[in-house]
Amino acid sequence: MNSEIPILIAQANNTISILEQNRLFYTEFINGDFNKLGKTTASAMVISQVFIDYYTCIETFLFRASQVFENSLEQEKWHKSLLDKMNLGIPNIRPAVISQKSYELLDEFLRFRHFRRYYFNLSYDWDIIQLLIKKYDELHPLLLSDLRQFNDFLHTLLSE
Repeated sequence: MNSEIPILIAQANNTISILEQNRLFYTEFINGDFNKLGKTTASAMVISQVFIDYYTCIETFLFRASQVFENSLEQEKWHKSLLDKMNLGIPNIRPAVISQKSYELLDEFLRFRHFRRYYFNLSYDWDIIQLLIKKYDELHPLLLSDLRQFNDFLHTLLSE
């Protein structure tokens, strides 16, 4: 048994917990302060940060899974390379960590995070924010399911 598997299981569980906390904060914000603030710069900044934190959390887990199972990423565009590889099942190594639909949705959030990192204007496009809200609502249950399935796979490795 690979001694890193129990650690990766713990990291998967921790990632699920953090994603759930992120979702809870988001839901409370949308149902509370957002109703008071409306579509302001402040509310756009909060929602944007929720999305960035969410993506960074899952990316951290995907990176750790990559280190355990293959650890081969293109250096120039490793963020995209990582996401691409986590959508692949590798025969005799591991199943895909994320589904095709999760991959497509996460790719949107990766691009958004990259954009926000280098875009310093405080004017937000609410059409884009609304689109990401829709995608976030779709992604969250899919991603939790993906992580739980991958965690089940990790548990089977423990019993081998």
